Amino acid sequence: MKKGILRRGPSKSKSRKKSKVVVKPPEDDYSVEEKILREFDKNMKYGPCIGLNRVERWLRAHKMGLNPPQEIMILLQTDKVQTKCMWDRFK
Repeated sequence: MKKGILRRGPSKSKSRKKSKVVVKPPEDDYSVEEKILREFDKNMKYGPCIGLNRVERWLRAHKMGLNPPQEIMILLQTDKVQTKCMWDRFK
């Protein structure tokens, strides 16, 4: 080693131990209905969803002839789901 150079951390020759902790992806925490609505949120075929709730976006897409799935509107009319778009928290 050259004078004045300090080595920090483990040697490059040492292998790192892999963690055996299994982390569940956050999407596993959502209900089936919420997963379906999140797919709707991610589908740009129906236009952007920033600034609109899911009902407003569905209605706009329907009005524009984009044929949003009827299943989405049926889900949105229940009390089981949120009408806010998944991206709403990033405003």
